[in-house]
Amino acid sequence: METNKFNNVNEHLANERTFLAWMRTGIGIMAFGFVVVKFSLFIKQVSIILGKQINLSQHYYSNIIGIVLVGLGSASLIISFLQYKRTEKQINEGNFISSSLSKSILTIFIFFISICLIIYLLESI
Repeated sequence: METNKFNNVNEHLANERTFLAWMRTGIGIMAFGFVVVKFSLFIKQVSIILGKQINLSQHYYSNIIGIVLVGLGSASLIISFLQYKRTEKQINEGNFISSSLSKSILTIFIFFISICLIIYLLESI
């Protein structure tokens, strides 16, 4: 097993780079979710300073979307770790099989959230 690891150094390093890229993506998604949640607080504070009344129920959606994004970012961290370990095992065994299910689900979910954000922004104009 150790000899096989040594022979597949490039594959293991590529697997690790992919894992780290997914980690950055997950952290970025969580950071964006945090910004979305705090955006409604910012709007509320600006409206108080300007003396305008705002509809808080409209900004409630940003809290939901932000929390979902933070959860999605956390889930992508866990999924990326599981994918990393699975790929590592397959490389060591010499039978790597590519799978795009997790990437497809994450892409569809992020696309769905982006549509929700577009609808939210259009309603708040």
